[in-house]
This record gives sequence, C-alpha cells and structure tokens, in this order.
Amino acid sequence: MPTGTTRRDFLRTTALTGAAFGLAGLVPWGRGAWAGEPTGVTPLKVLILGGTGQTGPHLIEELRRRGHAVTMFNRGTRSEELFPDVECLIGDRQPEPGDGLKALEGEIAGGRRWDICIDIWPQIPRIVENTAVLLKGHVGHYMFVSSISVYVDFATPGADETAAVGQAPDADTTEYTDELFGPFKAECENRVRKHYPDSHSIFRPGLIVGPRDASFRGGYWPVRVRRGGEVLAPGDGSTAIQIIDGRDLTAFEVLCMERRTGGTFDVTGPHPSTPLTMRGYLEACRQASGSDAVFTWADNAFLGENGVGPWRDMPCWLPAEDDYAAFGKRSLARATGAGLTYRPLVDTVRDTLAWYDGLPDDRREAVTNRAGLAPAKEAEVLAAWHLKHG
Repeated sequence: MPTGTTRRDFLRTTALTGAAFGLAGLVPWGRGAWAGEPTGVTPLKVLILGGTGQTGPHLIEELRRRGHAVTMFNRGTRSEELFPDVECLIGDRQPEPGDGLKALEGEIAGGRRWDICIDIWPQIPRIVENTAVLLKGHVGHYMFVSSISVYVDFATPGADETAAVGQAPDADTTEYTDELFGPFKAECENRVRKHYPDSHSIFRPGLIVGPRDASFRGGYWPVRVRRGGEVLAPGDGSTAIQIIDGRDLTAFEVLCMERRTGGTFDVTGPHPSTPLTMRGYLEACRQASGSDAVFTWADNAFLGENGVGPWRDMPCWLPAEDDYAAFGKRSLARATGAGLTYRPLVDTVRDTLAWYDGLPDDRREAVTNRAGLAPAKEAEVLAAWHLKHG
C-alpha cells in the first residue's frame, strides 16, 4: 500500500457513494454516448433498485429521454424531490426495518414484470440475493453495479475482467467492514450469476466523477485548480489515472439494456487510445476553468512526511507502487468494444463546477470537506516544500 494511506482509507472512499443533492445535480448532457436524439429504440420497462444517489438520477434521466418506462424501488426519502412523476415503490432492502420488500412482493403477486432490473449499489450479498430471488421470473435481465475494488491487486498493466477477485464465501455470517467492500462486492456478483446465469450484466466502475459526486474525489481538483495560484500536486505528473464520468457510465448501462448485452465489464476511462495522467487531468482542469494555476509537484515520500496521503488528501491519485503499480492501467477493451464512449474531460470538469456552484451553501461546505486538502494545510505543505528545495 502506498506511503501515507491505508487500505481502509482507499476502501472507505471507494465505497462512498454520492448523496442526493436535488435537481441541481442533473446537469444537461454534453457530448457523449447519447448526445443525439433517440431513434428506433424499443421502449423498455426498467426497475431500478435505488436510484437517488450519485449515478441513479443520471440513469433515470437518460432512460426517460429515450422513451423507457421507469419504476424505482427505494426508501422514498429523496425520490419525490428528484422525480415526483416517476413511479416509486417504497420499501427497505434491509431485512429488519419497516415493510421491507412487501411493496415489491405485492407488485409481483399481481403479475408485474419488467424487462430489466438494475441493482445500483449494495455491497451486502444477502440483500442482493434476496431481491434477485424475489424477482426471478419477473425480470428479463438482471444488472448489478459492482466495483473495480473487487480485484485482489492492481499490479499488472492491462489486467482485465478475468483477473483474480476477492472472496467472501462466509459473507452472510461475517460482519461487514470497509476492508471487506471488494470481496463482498465480488460475492454479490457471484449470487447474481447464480440466479441469472444467462441473463445478467455486471458493471465494475472505477472512480466515478462528474456532477453529483458528493464524495468530492472528482470535484476537489476542478474546484482547487479554478481557485488558481500555486497548487500542490502529487508525484511528478506522469502517474496514470482512470476515472469515469457518471453520465458516461449510465449511458453505457442504457446501451447494454437496449442491446441486451450480458457479461462483466470494467467501466472506467478514458478511452485506451487516449490514456490519462495526473498532469493531463490537472491541465484539463486548468483549461476548463481558465485559471492561472501553477502546479508544484511533490514526491510521495515528501507528502507522507508532511501528513498528506494519496487518494484521501490527493484525490484520484495513487503512486504506482507495489500492489497498485498499474492502478491506472486496467484494460477497457471489453467495455469499449461493447459501446462505452466518453465525453471530453473538459466537459466533465465544467459540468462538475456548475453542479458544485449550484449547491446550497451548507451542502457545498459539507461536500468540500470530504476530500482533498484544506487551504491552510496546503499552504503549510507548500511552504515546507520551498524551504526544503530553496
């Protein structure tokens, strides 16, 4: 594990999903997979388990734009705010509280069917399996959003979906912790495949950025670079990174729905023909914001000595060392071959800034505190760098 961070730090932030922040997060689509108007698409009935976090609203907006009928199943705490005119079945997938799956059970008892079900983000295998079993015979295709964190390591450049994943065979009797996020996600995948062996799709996204990224891992750099001045940057700029705009992820999910594309896919970016480095990412932030930012690149050892860790304090970045030597170099051939496309990175940055600026003040402050360095800490570390290097 790289200096200055721990596997718990990485898994905690990887597991974090964006809380809903109202319609301000639904930034209009730019250039990307579905920039054109839909043509020749057969309408689908789609059941979304969840739908109010970071990517769910993007998915719902695109499904509706393309003429598909959407039903949500969730606790209903944000559905009315986001989509008051979308059908929402109220329940809780946790086995203990409230009415649980009764609303979904009632629809099924009445003969309800959906063409597609997409299960967006749980990491507890029994919760995934309970719903998957309930829906058997009532959905034509089951999709599950997993995570790139399922992999045991990231040391091999070009590793693909066949690489080894974590194991959690005793997940039902093991208390969940952040360290188990990857293995539990892998076990969730196993249970989907068990019940839908010939009619499933598994999506393993990498770091999801763009509007509605309330983790601020994809928002820190656009906001910090826009502020301008001297910016503390990690490494020497050459480290490969991979990120995915949440709207490009959901566009690919819709494409797979419409084509009934099955299988398992690593879904991150950018396109393999245009690999991204940390320097390239920060330059895109500077271009998109028009700022006067100047980058001071500091090596990982110095950052660690000064209490700055990768990933947590320097979002999107892990030094290319040990088990993470190829973290930003996974093969995306399977997903791009199946139709995954990407909008320009500068568009993602601009839309992220627009979303961030549109947040109410209290929510913006809460988001800002979730990742990256506070200005005072950054200034302190920059001063130490200049003192050391003259």
